[in-house]
Amino acid sequence: MEPVSLGIYISVPFCRTKCSYCNFASDVFSRAAFQRYADRVCLDIADSHRTAQQMGGRIESDVDSIYLGGGTPTVLDANQLREIFHAVRTQFSVHSSSEITVECAPGTLTSQVLDTLLECGVNRVSLGVQSFVDREAAAVGRLHKRATVIDDISRLRDAGIANINIDLIAGLPHQTAASWQESLNQTIATDAPHVSVYMLEVDEDSRLGRELIAGGTRYHAHFVPDEEAVADFYLAACEKLEAAGIPQYEISNFARPGFESTHNLKYWTRQPYLGFGVDAHSMLQSAIDGTEAVRFATADVLETYVSGSPLQRTAVSTTTALEEHFFLGLRLNRGIDLQQIAHHFGQRTINNLQATIAEFVQAGLLQKENNSVRLTARGRLLSNEVFQAFLAPVPVPTRA
Repeated sequence: MEPVSLGIYISVPFCRTKCSYCNFASDVFSRAAFQRYADRVCLDIADSHRTAQQMGGRIESDVDSIYLGGGTPTVLDANQLREIFHAVRTQFSVHSSSEITVECAPGTLTSQVLDTLLECGVNRVSLGVQSFVDREAAAVGRLHKRATVIDDISRLRDAGIANINIDLIAGLPHQTAASWQESLNQTIATDAPHVSVYMLEVDEDSRLGRELIAGGTRYHAHFVPDEEAVADFYLAACEKLEAAGIPQYEISNFARPGFESTHNLKYWTRQPYLGFGVDAHSMLQSAIDGTEAVRFATADVLETYVSGSPLQRTAVSTTTALEEHFFLGLRLNRGIDLQQIAHHFGQRTINNLQATIAEFVQAGLLQKENNSVRLTARGRLLSNEVFQAFLAPVPVPTRA
């Protein structure tokens, strides 16, 4: 199998404050925990080739994307950031053209942090803005104001980092159609080349989600827009960003041509990546006959991870790989190429899926053109319903 460059993801689970909507494995910790964590991450990076072998995966040394996510990686001090990047470059061959992204909470980009990012080769920054309306940002525990974001973007550009992503959330407490338009207008005015738009997740893994499920009023839960309004906000974002020259390329992501996220595209196209840190996931091509790939993940609790707990390993069968091709590939606006699927899994597999595809085309959730299948605009709103239909869809024939 032809080698594919690796993506590296590093989780930093530390925050200045825990936002009410957050369902990630991140929280507020004493700075005393930071060095122990950085040491553990560096140790795991140094051991990565042996780990990959133990997990039964093929690992490449060439790296074309590095992504520090969180949490808020920029709460680490300069030396800790340097140590982590040094560990990666010691173990892997990082291309000179690699996309190197760091997630930043607005207001954490001090001059020292910015200098350190440049020193470490960072060329892309993702800003967790969520809303340009100060009242909305404050209601969910964000510490920045609109002016903070605008100043951060200006300083990033002055430093030579123009590849900037802005995260927005549709469905925050107090959000209205008018205030959402205000956030979209300000996003476009920044001229950021990449925008991510997420609809508020309501689940038991966040304080706001639990309060919404309980029907309570804490965390401004009673000011959260209803599902129909949130769907309207999402559609308005798709339309407005497209008109501004920032077309959608994935369910939650929009970019000017040439600024699509190299790292995230690895997830959606099933390219290999290694994850380090709390609740970090990896996927490698399998080195074991009979399986397509291997996935493994770290512990999602800080102390458990730092203590060196075992990885959770999952072998990806041929059937599971087919499922992944559909529910990951359909996230992309370009959809999936049935001819490529047939080449990999056999034409009979595609034949067995034709009735399901036709059903969703008839329902207006899928669009089929020649050998391509993609979600429609309505299909992207109901994507989970479509994805579910392709889970364990048909037995995959064994190929000689």
